[in-house]
Amino acid sequence: MKKGISVILAVLLAVSCLTGLSGCGSSKKTTLYVYNWGQYISEGDDGSLDVIAAFEEAYPNIRVQYSTYDSNEIMYSKLSNGGITVDVIIPSDYMIGRMRQEGMLQELNYDNIPNAKFIDASYRGMAFDPEDKYSVPYTWGTTGIIYNTKYVDEADVTGWELLWNEKYAGKILMFDNSRDAFGIAEYLLGYDVNTTDEAELQACAAKLAEQKPVVQQYVMDQIFDAMENEEAWIAPYYAGDAVTMIGDNPDLDFVVPKEGTNRFVDAMVVPKSSKNKDLAEQFINFMLEEDVALANIEYIGYSTPMSNVKELLDEEVQNSFSYPDEEVLSRCETFVNLDDETTAYMQDNWTGVLSYGNSSIGDIIFLIVFFLFLIGAVIFFTIKKRRDRAI
Repeated sequence: MKKGISVILAVLLAVSCLTGLSGCGSSKKTTLYVYNWGQYISEGDDGSLDVIAAFEEAYPNIRVQYSTYDSNEIMYSKLSNGGITVDVIIPSDYMIGRMRQEGMLQELNYDNIPNAKFIDASYRGMAFDPEDKYSVPYTWGTTGIIYNTKYVDEADVTGWELLWNEKYAGKILMFDNSRDAFGIAEYLLGYDVNTTDEAELQACAAKLAEQKPVVQQYVMDQIFDAMENEEAWIAPYYAGDAVTMIGDNPDLDFVVPKEGTNRFVDAMVVPKSSKNKDLAEQFINFMLEEDVALANIEYIGYSTPMSNVKELLDEEVQNSFSYPDEEVLSRCETFVNLDDETTAYMQDNWTGVLSYGNSSIGDIIFLIVFFLFLIGAVIFFTIKKRRDRAI
């Protein structure tokens, strides 16, 4: 269901001018820095709403500098190191919990975000922000397996073990971030997805290292091209992105494994480093405008936490895997923020998984080069010695 984009823009422009928040008539522009996941906002192609352009048209005194990241961990690293200027970020639940505990977020002024009233009660007071002081839900969804029905036998599509199936070696993709990757191993081995037990994490690392020989590459946003172009046939990823990929390649399908999976909530937050908090809240409120939120969610394919927007979606969408039934949801868990020691331990083990098998090849190459160097040195000094004798 596509909305009349020109009508949306006209209404929003009128609203912004009436409120006076954008200071219509002034020529000076303020830059608002928005940092989001890749492929996670309606961008204006295929007749969709260009959300950033719509915001800038509705609030002509604000220019949005929009950039993307591949994982929560990359975003956190850049923000904590002071390497980026950001006003609005859209992290996942467990990362919001970490940033809140570390004092990296500003409390929101809901007087500037009246549209937050449309967030469904089931997405309020969540563990990562129990008092709703720091975040406003943006989307939610599940993690599962995307696979190509042309090449993958349906009999093999049972659970997470498909990602270890040697039959499809070289055609399997894997997450390129520790939390999602370890989550898969934890489900497969029957552990708590939020375990802090080092022995269990070691077992997960061993399982992930066991998978490495069949993995074509570790990816995040690169999954879109690889799966749509059939360079790969199997990958774990998020349900919302599966919707987009299936739209581009109808031979793709999506399944939530029998062992269970992660149910995540991504939310909009304002970091402590933001110097434009009021404008950031203005942007968050804009994202919750009914027509904007509807156009955006239709484009990105993720699940909306806004009850009024869900009611406007086509019935087919409401009954799709983007909105799984209670049986599927009963097998889902949410990541929570782990303590610093466990997070570091997991990351160290993940680094070990990624380097597993690489060092031996490097050692062999080094030994070959070193051996050739020794042979060359022996030959050089033998010839030199003979010449010295001759002289």
